[in-house]
Amino acid sequence: MLSVSGKGNINKVRIRAVVLDDEDVIRDLIYDILKKRGYEVYAFSEPFFCPTYLDSECPCPVEHICTTIIITDINMPNMTGLEFIEHQKGKGCKVQNVAVMSGSWTGDEIEHAKSLGCYMFNKPFKVDEIEKWLDECEKELDRNSKLSDIPRRVN
Repeated sequence: MLSVSGKGNINKVRIRAVVLDDEDVIRDLIYDILKKRGYEVYAFSEPFFCPTYLDSECPCPVEHICTTIIITDINMPNMTGLEFIEHQKGKGCKVQNVAVMSGSWTGDEIEHAKSLGCYMFNKPFKVDEIEKWLDECEKELDRNSKLSDIPRRVN
């Protein structure tokens, strides 16, 4: 668990992150960054392996979320990261923070990412860029949200 200070108190807040990238090196790097911060991390090579994708509607109770953070590559097999995010939001997913990475953003992709409320990273990125975004995410955490259970799947 991560210690996040809030209103003068130290609160233990569980943060869960889902990482989607078909490049092993990038996925492993982001996984390591998140684990070092104390996050519970699920990493997958494509969206179809992610258990949060499987349900046709959000299975989380009203006061729960399946994950706190999603970091996804834009170009992956079978589905883009933006399509994944659109699918998740379309079924009522309440994820609080979403970032999308690309080495070659198009104007349409930028507009689509903005319309979905995604933070955008350019590849290659600097580790401190990810760290800075995560710092901001932690400051804005909804401390009343609880994490739902995610079934483990092997990819």
